[in-house]
Amino acid sequence: MTINPGAAEFPHRQIAAQLKERIRRGDWQPGERLPSIPAMAEMFGVAKQTVQRTVDQLRVEGVLITKPGSGTYVRGTRRRLNRLSRGRYGAHRGYHADLAARYRQQLVTVRREPAPPEVADAFGVRDGTEMLVRRHIVRTDDAAVEVGASWFRVTDASGTSIERAEAFGRPLYQEAEEVLGKRYASATDTISARQPSREEAEILQIRPDTPVLHLLHVAFDETRKPIEVAQATWPGPMTTLTEEYKIPAPAPEPDPDPGLALA
Repeated sequence: MTINPGAAEFPHRQIAAQLKERIRRGDWQPGERLPSIPAMAEMFGVAKQTVQRTVDQLRVEGVLITKPGSGTYVRGTRRRLNRLSRGRYGAHRGYHADLAARYRQQLVTVRREPAPPEVADAFGVRDGTEMLVRRHIVRTDDAAVEVGASWFRVTDASGTSIERAEAFGRPLYQEAEEVLGKRYASATDTISARQPSREEAEILQIRPDTPVLHLLHVAFDETRKPIEVAQATWPGPMTTLTEEYKIPAPAPEPDPDPGLALA
């Protein structure tokens, strides 16, 4: 492994590209420890500070993770997370089996809290209005990959199973439809990128300067009144959002006006 001192790209970025390529090829597997910083500095013929900059960059990108007193490890491959909009409800209004096999949802809390601004705006109420929130974490075998929450009006959910701190044997929206007597008719998804909160960074095991992707999902009934406002936050560098959909066929050309043809 070598670097080109005359290249326009900085040395630490050249090293990062080579390390990522070796990880992609499988030379280092997820969970495997990389050589020490002095060893890699000798390997590339650069100063230790240059290698440290490389490690810092790849930690922000989510490729590496550093364990104090132990070393630097390969965090894992990019995760394909496709629980988006129509994918949440599935072709038959239920979770996809492959998602259930790959991800485990852990219910954390169910309680009443003041609505944050984006949730209050989605419901059309004042900031800080008391709402019912169900918070959860989604995990794979090795890490937390999503911090999420589902918000409901207290007047809707009070006294129902939605208010109980228990998981359901079916998707939350199906439980909500039955106990609230409302059908989820349409929804909007808004995705943005931002820095994580301290709590999000700790749960997702990312650096505080690692960007996250944030989804705001608003589900409406037939009258366009919000039933549920859901939030989901994912570590940006390790998350790929994929949605499959059909593309409508071109509309047929209209027949020419017979009157014009006779003129």
